[in-house]
Amino acid sequence: MIETPDSLPARMFLLAYDLRKQKMTMHGSQLGYVLRAAALTELYLDGRLGGDDRRPAPGTPGDDPYGMLAQISGSRPRTWRYWIRKDSRPFVATVREELRRGGWIRVTRYRAFGLFPRERVTVKDPRVVKALWGGASSALRGRPVAHVNSYDAAAVALAAAGEMRSVLPGRDRRRHRRRIAELTARSGPAAPAVRKLISAERAAAAG
Repeated sequence: MIETPDSLPARMFLLAYDLRKQKMTMHGSQLGYVLRAAALTELYLDGRLGGDDRRPAPGTPGDDPYGMLAQISGSRPRTWRYWIRKDSRPFVATVREELRRGGWIRVTRYRAFGLFPRERVTVKDPRVVKALWGGASSALRGRPVAHVNSYDAAAVALAAAGEMRSVLPGRDRRRHRRRIAELTARSGPAAPAVRKLISAERAAAAG
């Protein structure tokens, strides 16, 4: 059995990697939204975070690997969208460094056109991405929703909300809309908040 990262943000980062093209398919804020939502979803699934569909609230005390619980506890009530948007770009670097230190990826620095500093991510063992993709694919098409692994269900919910084409191309999101909705309902309020955040930003840019 192939070992995969324990954290949901790390898993979602690896799922954004295209094995065929050997590069990341998402970058910047949109990837950051998915990763932040993954961290919030992990806390929610473990009972460390509660709240309703509008706002998260501290739940059962426990580990706080990314410091989100401390932020939420020390703040006035704010929406899920606020916490997903907050520090989204730096959060990508945080998760990337977590994976680099764990030996899951290699990060190479270079200059685009000889001028602009860039970083290239390479997954060291493609079987890890394949295993994660297999779990998400099984969640989408396999056993009854109630029996699906909670992280696999969340991976599908977050990938659909964040329009992560490496996991769910648009045609699959449309074809499996009902199943995605059921998996999303199991995974908590963060994934729907990502979808609404991206839709709102897209509408604002179009207007």
